[in-house]
Amino acid sequence: MQVRDAMSKAVLTVGPEHTLRQTAQLMSSRRVGAAIVIDPDGAGVGIITERDVLNALADGQDPDVERAAAHITWDVVYAGPSWTLEDAAAAMIEGSFRHLVVMSDDEVLGVISVRDIVRVWAQHRSTVPA
Repeated sequence: MQVRDAMSKAVLTVGPEHTLRQTAQLMSSRRVGAAIVIDPDGAGVGIITERDVLNALADGQDPDVERAAAHITWDVVYAGPSWTLEDAAAAMIEGSFRHLVVMSDDEVLGVISVRDIVRVWAQHRSTVPA
Protein backbone atom coordinates (compact mmCIF):
# COMPACT_ATOMS: atom_id res chain seq x y z
CA MET A 1 0.00 0.00 0.00
CA GLN A 2 1.27 3.46 -0.86
CA VAL A 3 0.74 6.89 0.66
CA ARG A 4 -1.39 7.93 -2.34
CA ASP A 5 -3.87 5.17 -1.38
CA ALA A 6 -4.40 6.43 2.18
CA MET A 7 -3.82 10.20 2.11
CA SER A 8 -6.53 12.81 2.40
CA LYS A 9 -6.70 14.71 -0.86
CA ALA A 10 -9.04 17.40 0.46
CA VAL A 11 -6.52 19.58 2.25
CA LEU A 12 -7.36 22.45 4.56
CA THR A 13 -5.23 25.48 3.75
CA VAL A 14 -4.87 28.52 5.98
CA GLY A 15 -2.82 31.66 5.68
CA PRO A 16 -0.18 32.85 8.11
CA GLU A 17 -2.42 35.76 9.16
CA HIS A 18 -5.28 33.57 10.35
CA THR A 19 -5.69 33.77 14.11
CA LEU A 20 -5.30 30.63 16.16
CA ARG A 21 -9.05 30.69 16.83
CA GLN A 22 -9.85 30.89 13.11
CA THR A 23 -7.40 28.09 12.42
CA ALA A 24 -8.87 25.92 15.18
CA GLN A 25 -12.43 26.60 14.01
CA LEU A 26 -11.57 25.62 10.45
CA MET A 27 -9.78 22.48 11.58
CA SER A 28 -12.71 21.56 13.84
CA SER A 29 -15.36 22.14 11.17
CA ARG A 30 -13.39 20.08 8.64
CA ARG A 31 -12.60 17.42 11.27
CA VAL A 32 -8.88 17.49 10.55
CA GLY A 33 -5.89 17.68 12.86
CA ALA A 34 -3.68 19.80 10.63
CA ALA A 35 -3.78 22.60 8.11
CA ILE A 36 -1.34 23.39 5.34
CA VAL A 37 0.02 26.91 5.40
CA ILE A 38 1.11 28.35 2.10
CA ASP A 39 2.95 31.63 2.39
CA PRO A 40 4.06 32.86 -1.04
CA ASP A 41 6.17 35.54 0.66
CA GLY A 42 7.63 33.14 3.22
CA ALA A 43 9.23 29.75 3.36
CA GLY A 44 6.81 27.99 1.01
CA VAL A 45 4.66 25.18 2.43
CA GLY A 46 4.34 24.67 6.17
CA ILE A 47 1.94 22.96 8.54
CA ILE A 48 0.08 23.89 11.71
CA THR A 49 -1.41 21.12 13.80
CA GLU A 50 -3.86 20.73 16.63
CA ARG A 51 -0.86 20.23 18.93
CA ASP A 52 0.57 23.62 17.87
CA VAL A 53 -2.73 25.32 18.76
CA LEU A 54 -2.98 23.41 22.04
CA ASN A 55 0.59 24.36 23.03
CA ALA A 56 -0.08 28.03 22.28
CA LEU A 57 -3.19 28.01 24.45
CA ALA A 58 -1.35 26.19 27.24
CA ASP A 59 1.28 28.96 27.08
CA GLY A 60 -1.48 31.52 27.73
CA GLN A 61 -1.54 33.06 24.27
CA ASP A 62 -4.73 34.80 23.17
CA PRO A 63 -6.27 32.78 20.31
CA ASP A 64 -8.02 35.89 18.97
CA VAL A 65 -4.77 37.84 18.70
CA GLU A 66 -2.07 35.24 18.09
CA ARG A 67 -1.44 34.49 14.41
CA ALA A 68 -0.84 31.10 12.84
CA ALA A 69 2.44 32.46 11.44
CA ALA A 70 4.06 32.23 14.87
CA HIS A 71 3.21 28.52 15.18
CA ILE A 72 3.88 27.13 11.72
CA THR A 73 6.33 24.31 11.28
CA TRP A 74 8.35 25.17 8.18
CA ASP A 75 10.85 22.37 8.65
CA VAL A 76 8.33 19.85 7.30
CA VAL A 77 9.05 16.26 6.34
CA TYR A 78 7.32 15.73 3.01
CA ALA A 79 6.16 12.30 1.86
CA GLY A 80 6.08 11.24 -1.74
CA PRO A 81 2.88 9.65 -3.06
CA SER A 82 4.74 6.42 -3.84
CA TRP A 83 6.14 6.00 -0.32
CA THR A 84 4.88 2.87 1.39
CA LEU A 85 2.68 3.25 4.44
CA GLU A 86 5.50 1.63 6.40
CA ASP A 87 7.88 4.39 5.22
CA ALA A 88 5.37 7.07 6.24
CA ALA A 89 4.80 5.47 9.64
CA ALA A 90 8.56 5.18 10.22
CA ALA A 91 9.07 8.88 9.34
CA MET A 92 6.30 9.86 11.77
CA ILE A 93 7.78 7.76 14.56
CA GLU A 94 11.30 9.06 13.93
CA GLY A 95 10.16 12.69 13.82
CA SER A 96 7.58 12.40 16.63
CA PHE A 97 4.75 13.86 14.56
CA ARG A 98 1.39 12.61 13.32
CA HIS A 99 1.00 14.25 9.91
CA LEU A 100 2.99 14.29 6.69
CA VAL A 101 2.43 16.67 3.80
CA VAL A 102 2.35 14.69 0.55
CA MET A 103 4.10 16.49 -2.28
CA SER A 104 5.21 15.86 -5.82
CA ASP A 105 7.10 18.36 -7.97
CA ASP A 106 6.54 21.18 -5.43
CA GLU A 107 2.77 20.59 -5.50
CA VAL A 108 0.78 19.63 -2.41
CA LEU A 109 -1.17 16.47 -3.20
CA GLY A 110 -2.58 15.77 0.24
CA VAL A 111 -1.89 15.01 3.88
CA ILE A 112 -1.47 11.62 5.50
CA SER A 113 -1.99 11.12 9.21
CA VAL A 114 -1.41 8.30 11.64
CA ARG A 115 -5.19 7.84 11.63
CA ASP A 116 -5.18 7.37 7.84
CA ILE A 117 -2.50 4.69 8.09
CA VAL A 118 -4.22 2.84 10.93
CA ARG A 119 -7.56 2.97 9.08
CA VAL A 120 -6.08 1.40 5.95
CA TRP A 121 -4.17 -1.24 7.89
CA ALA A 122 -7.28 -2.13 9.91
CA GLN A 123 -9.41 -2.39 6.76
CA HIS A 124 -6.77 -4.52 5.09
CA ARG A 125 -6.51 -6.79 8.11
CA SER A 126 -10.28 -7.32 8.21
CA THR A 127 -10.26 -8.44 4.57
CA VAL A 128 -7.38 -10.90 4.95
CA PRO A 129 -8.51 -14.40 5.93
CA ALA A 130 -7.27 -15.62 9.30
